[in-house]
Amino acid sequence: MTDLSRDHPAWPPVQRRLMGMVFATPFYSSTLLHRRPTRLSAAPPDPWPGDAECGAAMIQGTYKFSGTTVRPEESPWDEVDAESAWREALHEFTWLRDLRAFGGDDARKHARKLTAEWLTDHRRWSATAWRADIMGRRLVAWTSHYELFFASAPDPFRSQLLSNMARQARHLGRTAAREVDGLARLAAIKGLLFAGLCIPGEMPLLARATRLLEAELPRQILPDGGHPERSPAVQLVLLRDLVDIRAALSAGHQEIPEALKGAIGRVAPMVRFFRHGDGGLALFNDSAEGDPVAIDLALAQANVRKRTPDRSIDSGFERLSAGKLLVLCDAGVPSESGWDAHTHAGTLGLEVGFGKERLIVNCGPTLASGEEWRNAARATAAHSTLAIEDTNSSELGADSGSERRVSRVHVERQENDGEIWLSASHNGYAKQFGLIHNRRLYMSASGDELRGEDSLTGVENDGRGGVPGNPENRAFAIRFHLHPSVSSSLVQDGAAVLLRLPGGSGWRLRVGGAKIDMAESIYFGSSGAKRTQQLVLSGRTDGSGATVKWALRREGGKNSKG
Repeated sequence: MTDLSRDHPAWPPVQRRLMGMVFATPFYSSTLLHRRPTRLSAAPPDPWPGDAECGAAMIQGTYKFSGTTVRPEESPWDEVDAESAWREALHEFTWLRDLRAFGGDDARKHARKLTAEWLTDHRRWSATAWRADIMGRRLVAWTSHYELFFASAPDPFRSQLLSNMARQARHLGRTAAREVDGLARLAAIKGLLFAGLCIPGEMPLLARATRLLEAELPRQILPDGGHPERSPAVQLVLLRDLVDIRAALSAGHQEIPEALKGAIGRVAPMVRFFRHGDGGLALFNDSAEGDPVAIDLALAQANVRKRTPDRSIDSGFERLSAGKLLVLCDAGVPSESGWDAHTHAGTLGLEVGFGKERLIVNCGPTLASGEEWRNAARATAAHSTLAIEDTNSSELGADSGSERRVSRVHVERQENDGEIWLSASHNGYAKQFGLIHNRRLYMSASGDELRGEDSLTGVENDGRGGVPGNPENRAFAIRFHLHPSVSSSLVQDGAAVLLRLPGGSGWRLRVGGAKIDMAESIYFGSSGAKRTQQLVLSGRTDGSGATVKWALRREGGKNSKG
């Protein structure tokens, strides 16, 4: 098998099925036989914290993964009807961290019990359990927790575990480069590297993993340090994976590739780019807030001192900050096919924070079961941006990718004496409605004022991906979803909205060119679904389109020019 190049996507479904038929045969299984290791030659560190409460619940028979809670009557491995994300997380064994956090003999016994059951039920290939990314994460979890949970186990158990790890590693050496793509491919390569480093006699796998990694990094990391999937949550996982690989190589007394050092140096500042003042992540493209302590730890482990950028041109995001005011805006084209599993239709969506508090947000990713909920959370209406006729700016396909989509976003930015102007437009509504969405933002140098103008203009023969037409009488809505901690009330006979943050800061939103309404919304950013409010600025286009001006000013803040 040749090494991966930048143009190698994952196997198409037909090839994946054919390969699966081969992998399931006894003959293929026999090709994985080799001498059995009796120990591990390295013990890579695992610095990431687990959840002791989740560990305790597992011991009591309750398993919560990927937002789904399952209470198996017998073994969790028998829960074939559970959500696929839950079953995948179970097979990854990253939950060993939770048992480690709980600690004690009960945690050790439970870890061995579940591992022994897996070795009995899944010692041979199966589509989910042996998928390259899942296998990669499992091998990382087993090697990094081996000393704690398995080193002192009875000889027959350890022999079975080590033998199976070696078989999985040899299989992964054949599949890591092509079975999956995106961040999942890096997870597979990481697992292969850990296996080659830790299993005696498997150094050729380490060499292969290093070659694959060096070939994959330019493909997975954009020049500005962002990831092609354009998701803050993916960005964080990417950083953690790269830091883990560096730490494992260091623990195994291996040379750290310069490409890996450079990648960490570019990826870490982009994680900081996506953070709000509360330390959590912005809610773009399937991202929730996350744990600020865990994000701090990832950045500390990365140990990169570069400043946080204001722009990520390759990734397509803008960061505006002045005083305590922060605005993050999605100003890029949605991810290309093959990288768009996390894509939301939120082009030109923005989030606003003040100090350590969030004011305007996107709804975030739902972990609820069913495509209906998932698609609702990915829709344009679930983001703080403009939608025409309640239609998505990028149509979302049933396969979690995008079909009709924004193909061009034009951005201009200017700064002067601390004041910031941002102008952006996208053509997601050009073909269907003959309209371009333009969003202009102005932030005062004091951070007490944010002005905006959202306009719809007719498509001209300017190459922006649409056709000239009659844009008249189209309904539009500009939504500003509020964080659940924000209280809101209509004032001035419905001409303005007063917003109050928990810390006492007050903000007044005034609008011209649209009607203001308040409606219910839902927030998936942290700890499940929370009820909240959204401000809806609605109107209809006329023959020249539409223009809505709005201004968000802090009550008691300094007056600003602009």
